[in-house]
Amino acid sequence: MSDAPAAKRRLLIAGRNRYRFPLTPSLQRKFDALDRVFEVCVLATGLEPGLTQHGYFHLVPPQRPRVLDGALFYLLMPFRIARLIRSFRPDAIHTQSAYEAGAVLVGRRLAGRAADRPWPRVVVDVHGDWRTLSRMYGSPLRALIRPLTDGWAEAAIRRADGIRTVSGYGTRLVQRLGREADGEFPAFMDLGPFVDTPLAPLPAVAAPLYVGVLEIYKNIDGLADAWRIAAPQLPGVTLHLVGDGTRRDIVEALLGDPVAGPQTRWSPKLAPEQVAAALDAASFLLLPSRSEGMGRVIVESLARSRPVLGARVGGIPELVHDEENGLLVEPGDTAELAARIIRLCSDRALLERLAAGSRASAVPWLATADEYAQRMGALVERVLARQTLSR
Repeated sequence: MSDAPAAKRRLLIAGRNRYRFPLTPSLQRKFDALDRVFEVCVLATGLEPGLTQHGYFHLVPPQRPRVLDGALFYLLMPFRIARLIRSFRPDAIHTQSAYEAGAVLVGRRLAGRAADRPWPRVVVDVHGDWRTLSRMYGSPLRALIRPLTDGWAEAAIRRADGIRTVSGYGTRLVQRLGREADGEFPAFMDLGPFVDTPLAPLPAVAAPLYVGVLEIYKNIDGLADAWRIAAPQLPGVTLHLVGDGTRRDIVEALLGDPVAGPQTRWSPKLAPEQVAAALDAASFLLLPSRSEGMGRVIVESLARSRPVLGARVGGIPELVHDEENGLLVEPGDTAELAARIIRLCSDRALLERLAAGSRASAVPWLATADEYAQRMGALVERVLARQTLSR
């Protein structure tokens, strides 16, 4: 009997993620862990013009004009996938969303069946409601392609060989399409800056904080309106907004408001260590989204022992438990959001009680890079075993 170790499965990871090299320490840990479990190949977007290969990364350089970058990536993705299937011969292809999964399924068809090897199995990630892309993100013109993108994503989820969700919310979404998740676990989140340093006490003066992209699905417009209501009743309190996006005009208008503007400050971009510092300087996090998958920033906030005022939507209630580690409001209810902001800024005893329950509630969502890679390995084996038995 041979004692030689079993050959690692070949995993092709496909998505429009953008990478710059050298990788950040966080991403390096993630891919090093995956490389210990699988033989890895990655199809993604490079941020450096002309760079098409870096180790096991196959990179699509940025396109000009930029408006065509996304469209060209998805249009050409099936052909790139077909080439990689023939050359890399993966056992499984892990896609970052249902949109990539659709392109991968087409690419698998283009590659054809190899006589000596079965088709690679396609595993799709579902982080949240895929319909958000065409409804509450980016240009309003995306609404014109809504029937196409919605149908494309749902067809991909129905036809994928395996599905991974990051929360119960995602699992319920795929169940509505008649599918079951083969695995439910969060992605690797390198939370070093949020868990490795001593906790800071709550600031003496209330300080609400928002961290996220400036997009309609995050309800940044509703938050701005709520702050216009709350700010006059909270003299000396400043709202700190962190993030950028296509709706920066909403923040610019808020900063120009004669009443709420002086009580608002904006940081378009902060590094993870700076976000951790911003949380330490804050009293609580605001996340009043209209749609949300899991919400990494919630875990970051809870890890710094800061409660969360969030909307009762998507995966937020799975992390934020009303009156335990935060408060929940109905999505889109601006008056209720304003009232809850005022309450948290005015009731120190409530704030301290919610903060005390925050850190422990983050623990179930923490995982090392190796734990994530092992879960991915088990997921791929389940999908391969089921398909093998059903042939």
